[in-house]
Amino acid sequence: MDDERRARFEAAYNRDYGLITAYAARRCDSPQDAADVVAETFTIAWRRVEELPEGAEATPWLYGVARKVLANHFRGDNRRRARTAELDAEMADLYGHSPDTEVELDAIGRAFRSLSEEDRELLSLVAWEGLEREEIATALGLSRNAVRIRLHRARKRLARALARAGEQPDARPGGQAEEQAGAGNPLVPSERSL
Repeated sequence: MDDERRARFEAAYNRDYGLITAYAARRCDSPQDAADVVAETFTIAWRRVEELPEGAEATPWLYGVARKVLANHFRGDNRRRARTAELDAEMADLYGHSPDTEVELDAIGRAFRSLSEEDRELLSLVAWEGLEREEIATALGLSRNAVRIRLHRARKRLARALARAGEQPDARPGGQAEEQAGAGNPLVPSERSL
């Protein structure tokens, strides 16, 4: 039975890999995204090999799987773009302008990447995923108090990294204080966020 399943999958893969790759490449913005779609399509085909039709009938079945994988990919991409737009708006509020220059974005990216994996994950759960401390505690297997303390420390480390990168969170035109500049921003420390 396993040999039969393997043979069915290999036949479909060898026959249709190029077709599915071309299909995905025409619909994706990057070759990496297309490769991800193809890989996911054939992973699903392997997991559902009992449903995989034999012979040439597998081709339209694989196109259907690829179409659904692409739909999921685009939904995820749209969510990422929407969240990026939200973060851009938060950054604009924080700095008094949109961080649309390469220099600013590079400095912010370098500052964030300079943090430990734990700090990046914690700050990402707050800023990108929009999780509350209780949800973060559950996700990370920590107490709510441990999350509060770690989040406070991670925000302070990010503020220091931004200062080193020349993107101080309280360096807004007019010299507004960090408390005002960071109001509502999950990445900037404030007494209310503790």
